[in-house]
Amino acid sequence: MKKSVHEHYPANGRVILHLDMNAFYCSVHEAEDPASYKGVPTAVAGSVELRKGIIVTCSYTARGRGVKTGMTVREGMRLCPQLVLIKPDFDLYRTYSRAFLAIARQYTPLVEVVSIDECYLDITGSKSMGTPLEIATMIQYRIQTELSLPCSIGVAPNKLLAKIASDMKKPNGLTVLRIRDVPRLLWSRRCDTIPGIGSKTADKLRRLNIMTLGELAAADVELLRKQFGVVGAWLKQAASGYDDSPVNPVREQRKSVGHTTTLPQDVSDWQDVRRVLLNLADQTGRRLRRQQELASGVQITIRTPDMKTITRSTTLSAPIESTDDIFKHACTLYQTHWTSGQPIRLLGITLHQLSKKQDTALQLDLFSYEEQPRKEALTNTMDRLRDRFGEGAVLTAGMLGDDPSALIRNRKRRGTSLQPDDEAFHVDEEE
Repeated sequence: MKKSVHEHYPANGRVILHLDMNAFYCSVHEAEDPASYKGVPTAVAGSVELRKGIIVTCSYTARGRGVKTGMTVREGMRLCPQLVLIKPDFDLYRTYSRAFLAIARQYTPLVEVVSIDECYLDITGSKSMGTPLEIATMIQYRIQTELSLPCSIGVAPNKLLAKIASDMKKPNGLTVLRIRDVPRLLWSRRCDTIPGIGSKTADKLRRLNIMTLGELAAADVELLRKQFGVVGAWLKQAASGYDDSPVNPVREQRKSVGHTTTLPQDVSDWQDVRRVLLNLADQTGRRLRRQQELASGVQITIRTPDMKTITRSTTLSAPIESTDDIFKHACTLYQTHWTSGQPIRLLGITLHQLSKKQDTALQLDLFSYEEQPRKEALTNTMDRLRDRFGEGAVLTAGMLGDDPSALIRNRKRRGTSLQPDDEAFHVDEEE
């Protein structure tokens, strides 16, 4: 006898989908121009003209020829001389991102956006639309037919297993992963199969002679607590496939705003550094004011040619919002903590300790309080002009240059605010 739709759903548990767009940026360009890109090894890279920089993502055709995300463009071209490099167009990516999310939200209001190309769906209450497998199949089919984009979907009783399931078959995969499948399918795998277990934690586990997820699931919880603190119990639980975290459709208030830029050639001269910091302060301030927020903390990020990254921050006595103030504090941090003349590959400015402007008491400076309203009026006027006529409508001479910091005013090129502001800085978050 055929099971009813309701019997495909657990009596007390949940059904979670993880939707992961495949090679998203390259797939978007292929959807827009299949004649040029379908079946062609492609890569989206930041400095296409200079043949420098890093490959942001690459097509599956390119991956089949050894090209990988994060590889330098030069290395990618060496492995695949036919590799077609594409300039990033983040406005276009946002358009497609909104489109696939709109499809997902037609099946449940419980959609948690993780980044520009992935989301979780809780479809426990979507029984009227079909079985979990039918819903996942419909979503995948609609994204393919309506947007010409491939995606992989994991179906599981929780977010952890749904994420792992979506990674098990790409592109166009559809994988069901249940708790009872974990010993057979996952326990022989490495510990860093679990999202959230990065290289540092995996190395520490190996030093404890814990090599696989099965060994982690069998490990003594007190040993794990002693080594990893409160995370220890979670590690053992996750290795067995358990995860109670909810699908949260409400995005948390952004904790920071920032911009970084990778430079086409290393810079060391103060005037070059100053121009880059001014452009970064300009756009970071624009975003802060657009969100009607103030910042009480400023951080700079510096990456050296050997990929060493340092961050230095300061907490301010009074919150700020103007480009001038952001630039001043960023320059002070740089001159205090960096040896002049040393080469730099990447620079960034991040504002943190944010508060809503309407809820924040502003502290007026005794010697400049009369000028403050005029400065704020001028800033507002400049912002309105740039809102109407474009980011290049009002610039200072110090912002002009041919390095990528000047490109962050171009929304098509600069990246996406759907990604965490500090994503570029932190690789091993759980540490």
